Amino acid sequence: MVAEAHMPMTLYVPGLTDAEYEEFCRKYSDFQVEYTGEGEIVVMPPTDLETGNRCAMVVYQLMGWSLARGMGVVTDSSSGYHLKDGARLAPDAAWISDPRPGQNPRCPEFVIEVMSPFDRKAKVEEKVRAWIENGAELAWMIDPKPKRVTVYRAGAGPETLDGVMTIKGEGPVEGFELDLDRIWVRR
Repeated sequence: MVAEAHMPMTLYVPGLTDAEYEEFCRKYSDFQVEYTGEGEIVVMPPTDLETGNRCAMVVYQLMGWSLARGMGVVTDSSSGYHLKDGARLAPDAAWISDPRPGQNPRCPEFVIEVMSPFDRKAKVEEKVRAWIENGAELAWMIDPKPKRVTVYRAGAGPETLDGVMTIKGEGPVEGFELDLDRIWVRR
């Protein structure tokens, strides 16, 4: 067993099958395990209280918008997606318009990743780019400490927004507006 102090941990295991991935996840069930399209297994500890609360607030707001609209499904970090490049990732929050029951979910149209103190920025950026490369139309990477949101769109470069208090959805989540007041780190 690997000590939590050594997390997040990355292992290189190219060509992992679904069965092998599921077995690995069972062995490390106390951790979140993702698999990148490049063959990296990323093992992460549970997040801290503040980040968990921030993610819950993001999911809460996205869920409210989705329910009011009456379509689509919102997922949190406990929901994994099997992407076309072979990656198996779990976003902090996502919206998918038409999930297929009984199948590995396809890539959601909209993804939000919230940085935690444990995260390596370059790895989260890679993950967000993977979402876009695998079919997400829009992704937001929220970094609460510097109060920064990086917006990723299909077919475009990232856009960085500093110190904004709200961010408005577009494309698949047109009309969604995320209030960032409770997401930002208070000094």
